[in-house]
Amino acid sequence: MEHALSPATLSELRRPRPYPAVSVLTPTHRREPDNAQDRVRLRNVVADAKKQLESDPGVTRERRADVADQLDRAMAEVDLTYTEDGLVIFAAPGEHQVWSLGRPVPERVVLADTFLTRNLVSAQAAERPYWVLSVSVDRVTLWSGGPDRVTEEHLGGFPMVRRQENFDAERREQIGDTPSTFRDEDTRHFLREADTAMNRLLRLAARPLYITGEQAALSALDELGTVTRAAVHVPHGGLSHGTPDSVWQAVRPMVAAEARRSVDTVSRALESALGRKEFAAGVDEVWQNAREGRVRLLAVEENYRVTVRDDGDHLIPALSGDLDAREDIVDEIVEQCLETGADVRFVPDGTLGNEAGIAGVLRY
Repeated sequence: MEHALSPATLSELRRPRPYPAVSVLTPTHRREPDNAQDRVRLRNVVADAKKQLESDPGVTRERRADVADQLDRAMAEVDLTYTEDGLVIFAAPGEHQVWSLGRPVPERVVLADTFLTRNLVSAQAAERPYWVLSVSVDRVTLWSGGPDRVTEEHLGGFPMVRRQENFDAERREQIGDTPSTFRDEDTRHFLREADTAMNRLLRLAARPLYITGEQAALSALDELGTVTRAAVHVPHGGLSHGTPDSVWQAVRPMVAAEARRSVDTVSRALESALGRKEFAAGVDEVWQNAREGRVRLLAVEENYRVTVRDDGDHLIPALSGDLDAREDIVDEIVEQCLETGADVRFVPDGTLGNEAGIAGVLRY
């Protein structure tokens, strides 16, 4: 199952497909007893997708069989032992993907010529992803981080491993990661390469960056590089060869502190915008401004969900299952704001007070 959504992956998912591109969404649960229903619910929603394929006159018999087979293959890949809060299956002729999301999704089936990506985009924003770069004299490892874990990433040239011809293992054994090691020209060249690779990756997928390593390694990177100077330094060695859990335990206090600072910054920005009359609050007002590209900063409480119906001029409350009800309107707003270059921040429940779970700072 997929977890990390890079800009390149999102672009590929949004590419038009031969009809039908099927998107199957279902909520899942992390813990007992709620997760006991997940398997039956997933089986039922996939069965509904197949029924829609059968009844759609625009789907040829050959494509119907192909996409149904892709749905079966996707089902076989689902491991409900490790589910989070939502599951998304994409299936089209000749391809399928399964995505596990840390944010609830409405149960639905959509047949179109593109996959439904807004729930993935919203979940990615809610997770506040970040990069961790673990540095040592012989290896630089890249980790992708979320709210409760990190996973090693093999992209952008990472992990970078010191070439044997430029690395005296016996000498390292004698002196370790000491300051003198990081004054060695071959080592400095290795660190410059790591900084360049990280710079290139951040241009493609910008995220906050944390760097772990011995203090000598962190100092050398600051001296030699560019992107690392703005990173949060975590003076903890040995993690370039470490486990995901050891890296997560090392960076967790720093990640939590940055999250608290982020919430304070958002609160101050909203208060200031209210005084300048560049403020919007509530799902209808924010949605109107989001569609016009006016939102500069969007704040959403982490568990805020609302079902609405568009009456032509405004969004009005609706019940789940009502005709034309939009159960994932918050995800739509998040995706729209990101598309127009807004900074999207998810904040703890209750942070926005009377702003009904969602608020924004406007550009004008």
